Parts: sequence; structure tokens; C-alpha cells
Amino acid sequence: MGFLTPARPVPIVPAAILYDLSVGNDSSIVPDADLGYSACMTANSSRVAEGNVGVGSGATIGKLFGMDRAMKTGLGSTSLTVRDSITNATVTVGVVVAVNAVGDVYKNSILTAGARTSDGKHLQNTVNTLLGISPSASSTFPIGIATTLACVATDAKLTKAQAKKVSQMAHDGFARAINPVHTMFDGDIIFTLATGVSPISDVNLIGIMAAETMERAIIRAVEQATGLPGLPSIHELGSSGDKFLFNIVVLAFSLFLKYL
Repeated sequence: MGFLTPARPVPIVPAAILYDLSVGNDSSIVPDADLGYSACMTANSSRVAEGNVGVGSGATIGKLFGMDRAMKTGLGSTSLTVRDSITNATVTVGVVVAVNAVGDVYKNSILTAGARTSDGKHLQNTVNTLLGISPSASSTFPIGIATTLACVATDAKLTKAQAKKVSQMAHDGFARAINPVHTMFDGDIIFTLATGVSPISDVNLIGIMAAETMERAIIRAVEQATGLPGLPSIHELGSSGDKFLFNIVVLAFSLFLKYL
């Protein structure tokens, strides 16, 4: 029973899941009630583990041209606190995100991780590649088995409608860090929780903070991950952004020597 995927049927439940059954050799390892209970019992206020942990264990990106050209990501988390200069009250927004997108990840608008070239040694810009090929030549990657799952948590006081609006605004963080995003291959979703402790409840402010924090957390999910066999992380492959800056420095130094 369940939705048929390339690895095995997956039950459809009223929540959210991350599809990672194509990573590793044993697709029978799936979350169950015991794991859910254990997660609740071990929940604490210590710093959230990041990278290849929990839901981030099998997370990958850059999958539009096949898993053999994808890269490893994981779980990322960060937070942002703003203080009211008049009342001295503070409000905090925290984000935890599992990045399992079909697209690439960007840092400061520079391609950082994602789909690799056919030889697996360099990054291949997914959007630029798609814009340069015939639509009929696009990927046959199965619909719905990539996704970015996130939770926004704040100490602000929000109604259900306001929490929904914060989730909507937080999707801007997806768009800033992932491209392409929200495709037919992705099942992106953001949940927003509010404790109501802070007296600050400006939805615009909370939404802006959520988008900023989401972008940073997505990048951390890439930077904190470690590679698996056939799935390098940014640390094994290297950042195209770093290579770009290095090439600029080399070019500038060469011009300096030429005209010295």
C-alpha cells in the first residue's frame, strides 16, 4: 500500500516526509512509531545537530540530471534575534531545515553546490542548462521525490492565519538559496510554530526574519554536510564560489604583473 516510488511504496500521511530511499543500499530502513517516540523523549534545548543527522542523513541536491550527478546536503539550523530599541523587548526566530531539493544551492547569489557535470568534478548550473536545451530533453526525474522541509519557530504571539503568512514569507528564503525551487519535482513545505512569549507580534517583521533565517539555514545544511560514496559534499568537491573568487584573484595578480 502507498504511493509507488522507484525504491518502494511509501505511505501517504497528513504530514511531511523527505524521500531519501535512493541513498544507500537498504530502502527498508524507514521511520516508525518507535523512532518518533524516541525523538520526542530526547528533545531538549541544546544546540541542534546539523549535517548528516536525522532527516539530513540522506538529503541531497542537484538531482535533475540523475542521482549520479547529485551532491550531499543535510540538516541546517540557525536563529535571529531582534531587539526593540524603545521597549528593549526581543523577538527570536529560529529555523531548522532539511535540504533535499532537486535544484542547486546558492550563497550570496553564487552557485555553491548542486548538480555536477557528467564527469562529476565540477558544478553544472541547472537553470542555465535547462534554458539551453529542448524541453523534450529535460529530466525524467520522478515527480515529488525531492523536497525541502523546514520549521520556523518563534517566541512571538501569532494566530493561525499569521503563522501561515510567516510560512509564506519564509518561502522567500527558499527562493534566495535554492534555484530552481518549488518545481513539480519538489514537495516543499514550511511549518511555523509560535510560543507567544515575546510581546512583539509584528507579522511583517517575523516574516522578514523567517526568510532571512531560512536562507542562512539552507546554506548551513550544505556547509555542515559530509559526503557519502558517490555523493560528495561541498567539502569534497569544493565550492564554485570559492573557485570563482580564486580565479578573480589570479587574474588580478596576472594583470598587476603584466603592467608593473
